[in-house]
Amino acid sequence: MSQSEEVEDSTAPLIEHLAELRTRLIRSVIAFAVGVILAFVVAEPILQFLVQPIEETLRALGDPSPTLQYTSPQEYLFTLFRISMVFGFALSFPMIGYQLWRFVAPGLYKTEKGAFLPFLIASPFMFLLGATFAQLVVTPLAMQFFLGFADVSSIFANLLSQAAGDVAGSVPEGVSVDTAVVPASTDGVKITFFGKVNESLDITLKFIMAFGLCFQLPVLLTLMGKAGLVSADGLGAMRKYAVVAILVLAALVTPPDVITQMILFVVVYGLYEISIFLVRRVESKREEKLRAEGYYDDEDEDPLMAEFDEDEEK
Repeated sequence: MSQSEEVEDSTAPLIEHLAELRTRLIRSVIAFAVGVILAFVVAEPILQFLVQPIEETLRALGDPSPTLQYTSPQEYLFTLFRISMVFGFALSFPMIGYQLWRFVAPGLYKTEKGAFLPFLIASPFMFLLGATFAQLVVTPLAMQFFLGFADVSSIFANLLSQAAGDVAGSVPEGVSVDTAVVPASTDGVKITFFGKVNESLDITLKFIMAFGLCFQLPVLLTLMGKAGLVSADGLGAMRKYAVVAILVLAALVTPPDVITQMILFVVVYGLYEISIFLVRRVESKREEKLRAEGYYDDEDEDPLMAEFDEDEEK
């Protein structure tokens, strides 16, 4: 069967293609809106999960009551909206990806369909894997590094520890014994962490996005290998440049902490080596297919090259 026979009927006029595109976009927008609404219902538990590394770090540093604040009336609501947008897109991505697939599939050969569909599935999986790694490994390390510079003892802990009545004669006249009194301090200015909700969430989301995108490396390079844009030998020859690029990336997206930077370097470089392995497998399968069809035979010498070699010998 020729390639022209494998292509599905795609001779519809331009107006029909635009109508099809409009239908797919409308369905994608509806799926995204539903995902945002569902995510907003559970936005507060999601926020608690995202800031959990900050909470655990503060408790480990001696803060019995970790607290985040917002300084404008709309800030907390907008933070929940932001969470809803990000996780709503994640929830609706299967439907959006399906609509994309339905739009482009009629113009693909059968072999191209078989090559494209696995990547459509692998891409969100790898992003989720990278986001999980960022949330469970990288963010806690970053929070330990950032918060380790300040005296993070909560002001509330100071208030409670110096509650009125703890020391005889410490309660000023007219103050109830049930009232906490801010203790006097002669040790200079106390540096205390009062994190803002939106800023703390911003750091977490940046790590999630950065590692989620980094984990797309095998998917991207393997897809480029299938398209013939890169080769395993070419990627192998670029290893030294890849090492430098990954080190620069680690310095940009992680805090100035050697441990965190090394973790990112090891992970991303490992993904690069996995990409080389996957591209080599793609090339091997392509060669096997060409051999089976009689288009590739590395045992027979090309007649044109043989004639060229003979002329040079003369």
